[in-house]
This record gives sequence, structure tokens and C-alpha cells, in this order.
Amino acid sequence: MIRACFVALALLATLGCSERDRSDVRIGSKKFTESVLLGEMARLLAQDSGARALHRKELGGTRVLWEALLAGEIDVYPEYSGTIVKEILAGAHGAPVTDLDGIRAALAARGVYAGRALGFNNTYAIGMKEAQAAALGIQTISDLARHRELRFGLTSEFMDRGDGWPGLARRYGLQPKEARGLEHDLAYRGLAEGTLDVTDLYSTDADIEFYGLRVLRDDRGYFPDYQALFLYRGSFANERGSTLAAIERLAGRLDDAGMRKLNAQVKVHKRAESDVAASFLGTLGVEAEVHEPTRTERLVQHTLEHLGLTAWSLLAAIAVAVPLGIAAARKRRLAQSILALTSVLQTIPSLALLVFMIPLFGIGAPPAIAALFLYSLLPIVRNTYAGLIGIDRGLLESAEVLGLPSDARLRLIELPLASRSILAGIKTAAVINVGTATLGALIGAGGYGQPILTGIRLSDEALILEGAVPAAVLALLCQWGFDLAERFFVPRGLR
Repeated sequence: MIRACFVALALLATLGCSERDRSDVRIGSKKFTESVLLGEMARLLAQDSGARALHRKELGGTRVLWEALLAGEIDVYPEYSGTIVKEILAGAHGAPVTDLDGIRAALAARGVYAGRALGFNNTYAIGMKEAQAAALGIQTISDLARHRELRFGLTSEFMDRGDGWPGLARRYGLQPKEARGLEHDLAYRGLAEGTLDVTDLYSTDADIEFYGLRVLRDDRGYFPDYQALFLYRGSFANERGSTLAAIERLAGRLDDAGMRKLNAQVKVHKRAESDVAASFLGTLGVEAEVHEPTRTERLVQHTLEHLGLTAWSLLAAIAVAVPLGIAAARKRRLAQSILALTSVLQTIPSLALLVFMIPLFGIGAPPAIAALFLYSLLPIVRNTYAGLIGIDRGLLESAEVLGLPSDARLRLIELPLASRSILAGIKTAAVINVGTATLGALIGAGGYGQPILTGIRLSDEALILEGAVPAAVLALLCQWGFDLAERFFVPRGLR
């Protein structure tokens, strides 16, 4: 039974493996529209220079992109000067950095090359609905201190950043009764639906005008400038000078109003980022060819990626968890330690576990597979252990009387009798993996999570369903497939 599962899962995993990345340039972007747009511009400019470029979209927040750059998993990504100072260089030894020249020098010491400013300042801001702000007489961030009843919904990254909520609350003496973290795009929807009152904004967001928001004046000068620029891996800057020069053609070409209009083309008018990027580059004399995959092509790609993530992680989990379950059943002193360890792994929040894997495995499929593997251990170990210790003692004594050696008893009697329980544990792990694998898109693993993330960012329910419905169907198919496998691999008398 275990051998058959290995064969089936190996076929699925091989099918789900994407072709090895042969790109000359790997570009990353954060999970908000402007960053994705800039990443697409960089990709098209790199291709125009003759390079083979890959854009890994929506890779989470600053720490994910920065660690990926240092690890060589990506070569370039768009960043902001204020974020570099407050989030990346915070706590560094030496005099505080105050200008772009200082930023470049500090980053060069870490093996990172900082490009020239693109021309716009996408600073953080605090905003609320115009009608509510007018009714309460709120013009500045200081005014918020008089209204503790207001509900703050702040982006998750902003809640913990060096230039985020903790420092802002101290500077302005803000003590709202409610301040919770959530996704940036969901915060806008919360304001529109009246479930939130105040959120953090990006000053070039198209949503400000779209949702009718008032940007509160930063009267105590808390937020620094956030000049947009590209960060490059140092060795890449030395080795691929022509590609770097091509991307740097964007320097000084974008102002605040222009960037806001480009964001609106994607967020409000629902144009693809690649189309908007290509149209803008056309004004610079760059003729970029864009191919947007059809819905069917996207579905096939995401299905293959999702199958690869779930199958490889489950295959590895079976190889490790079944022997652990056997060891726990045979050596009862180890049982509590093995079950306790696998239980602790199951309690680690999935998003945190994915981020923990990045320093070890980089970004993409490997860290997602590693995290899913750890989540799969508990149900398989527990069910293997329960199935083996639940075997009638009389049957085992009969096998001993017949003179069967220990290994033969395990192979011919114990595992077949425990097969139903073991298969149930594998089925549980498979269904869990299908759902959890959607979070792999946050670290560039693809799968059904990619359209879900994009749909949330663009407030596009059709895109969300494009990932959510196939994931649910795949989970049901896993359940049905293992129910069918039970008819073939579980002895008839145990069904």
C-alpha cells in the first residue's frame, strides 16, 4: 500500500514540476499593485536588452524580498528610500543615513547596489473616508488622538515596521480602542463598507480617489521620504551592466501623479499590469511584446504547480512519518516524544513557517514543500501509531508462535492490518496540504494561491474564484482518490 502511494505521488510530483529556471534576470515585487507594475517594467526593459527575464510577483513584504536578494534568489526588486532607512538599515552601526548617497554607501557595504531614484515619492500616509473626516473635523493625524472610538485597520507589515504603527502611535499619542492588522487591499474595502474608520495609505494609491478618502496631514513630520528606486544584487550589477543600464532608463521618468495614474489603470480600469507597463514604456521608445496567458493557460499552470507542491511534500512526509509511527509503536518510551514533536510543528502558524524556511531554502517551491512536509507529519505519524497499537494482541502472539521474524511480522501482518488507519492519515495530510499550499504564492511557489492573492489585491472576485474553486475541487478529488485507493489496498475484512 505504501509503495503504491509512493508511485502515484511521484508521478503527480513529476508532472507538477516546472521547468528549471534558466532566466538571466530574476525580478521580485511586493504584494501591492505599484510594486508589481514596477517589476513588470523592469522585466520588459531587461528583455529589451536581450536578457531572459523572470518576474516573481507578489512575494510578500520587505523582509521576504530583502532576504531573497541577499540570498541570490532574485537579482533586482523595487524599493523605497524610507523603507530602506527605517526597515532595512535600522539598527546598523554608524551615523544615521539621511540621503540617497548615504543609502547607497550603506547598501554597498552589504553587497547591494542601489539604483537612481525613479522620480516619485510614495510615502506612507494615514487616511479615512472624506465624509466621516469632515463630520468629525479631522484634518491632521494629531486630530485622531481626540477620537479613541475610531477603529484602526492597518496593514500587517505596517503594524510592526520601524517606520510604522508603534512609532506613529508614540509620536502622536494615539491610543485607539481597536487597532488591528490586515491586508492592504482589504483595508480599503473595510473603509468602503464602514467596518473600519482609519487605515494607512500609500500616497500614490489610485484607491485614495476611487474610495473618496481624505489624506490626513502629517503635522509632526513622522513619515520620511519614500523615493522609489531599484535594488540590485551586487554581483549582478557587475556582471550584467547592460541589463542594469536598461532598467535604469526608468530613473527620473515617473512623478507622483504619473504613478498614481498607472496604478489606476490596473486597480480601477482592470488592465493587466504587463499591458500598462508596456504602454508606459512605449512613451520611452521601448517596444515591448506582451503575452497575457488565457484563463485556461493560467489554470493549467497553477494546477501543475499546486500538484507539484502537494505531491512532493506528501511523498516526503510518507517516507518519514510512517517509519516514525512504526518506531513510536514499537518503542513506547519514544512515542510521547515523537507525537509531541510532530504536534508542536502542527501548531506553528503556516505563514510564519513559510517565512522561516526562506533562509534555508530560498524562495519558490522548495521552502513551500518543506513547510507542507512538516505539516503533513502529525496525521500520518499519529494514524500509523494508532493503527499499529490497535492490532489485537492475540494475532501478534500467533505470528510469534509461527516463528515469523520481526520484519516479516511488520510487513505481512501489522502494516496490512493497520493499512486503513495509515491511509486515513495520508488522506488527511493530503487534504490539509491542498489548502495550505495556497499560501505558497506569498514566497513565489505559485499554485492556486497566485490568482487568489492577485484577486484580493485587485478586488476581483473572478480571480479569487479562479484559485479558490480549483483548490476546493482538488481537495475533494484527493478525498475521493484515497477512498478509492482503500478499496484496493486495505484488506477486504477491514473495510
